[in-house]
Amino acid sequence: MADPRITPARGDIAAKHLEGQVTAARFVEGDTLVVVDSIAPLRLQPFSGAELATQALRGERVTIYDRNGEGWAWGQLEADHYVGWLPEAALAPPAALPTHRISALRSFAFPGPSIKLPPVDTLVMGAAIAVIREEASFVVTPEGWFVPRQHVAARDHVEPDYVAVAERFVGTPYLWGGKSSLGVDCSGLVQLSLNAAGIACPRDSDMQLAALGHALDDSERTQLRRGDLIFWKGHVAIVRDADTIVHANAFHMATQIELITDAIARIKASGSEVLAIKRLDS
Repeated sequence: MADPRITPARGDIAAKHLEGQVTAARFVEGDTLVVVDSIAPLRLQPFSGAELATQALRGERVTIYDRNGEGWAWGQLEADHYVGWLPEAALAPPAALPTHRISALRSFAFPGPSIKLPPVDTLVMGAAIAVIREEASFVVTPEGWFVPRQHVAARDHVEPDYVAVAERFVGTPYLWGGKSSLGVDCSGLVQLSLNAAGIACPRDSDMQLAALGHALDDSERTQLRRGDLIFWKGHVAIVRDADTIVHANAFHMATQIELITDAIARIKASGSEVLAIKRLDS
């Protein structure tokens, strides 16, 4: 059975490319749009109080298949294929192709080449922007935004250590469905960190368990390496070294560094054993 989280199909409407694979009243091609808000919520239902499934960051592409006429659009994110409802106001037709991305945890976009000006927006790590020129210590976007050059990297830049990326999020508040340094969940932290290192990564922890790396056997588990991933039911953590992990978790309500033995014991006491420890294939 197709996973509804990543399959753009409902009883009343589905993506055209799924015709013959799923049952729906009608099939549509969809419209390609781009996220123009710094962070756009992708919700399970089309209203602001619905559960947050994930977030889309500025510059992400999305194919929209349906609109409810009340400000919400239903579609699928291009990068990780997640499906849900986005605010229509957060979307626009594609314009200039992104050339750079935000590499700092957060940055500001200014209306001119001065940090004394009031920012026009806050941008978060992973957001994609188009850069048309550099001026002083800024890069300039087609909108006329000035973003500090130190906070920007080329779109194809690859971070050498995804664990170091995750460590930068320590102290970030926990947010179910969150995918930024303003709020992040366990699998969002893994996805952001791996993406920064040029590694494709699904959104949810069960998807990551199924797709990433290879499972360690009992002998390998005694020799954990930096970058290994520990999976529980509904949770994932990144190994920093033989003794500690970094993970976004609801116990601390933050991204924290924790002793592996403490985390395993605490989570076991709440009813969940380790499902697997996986090592990303090199």
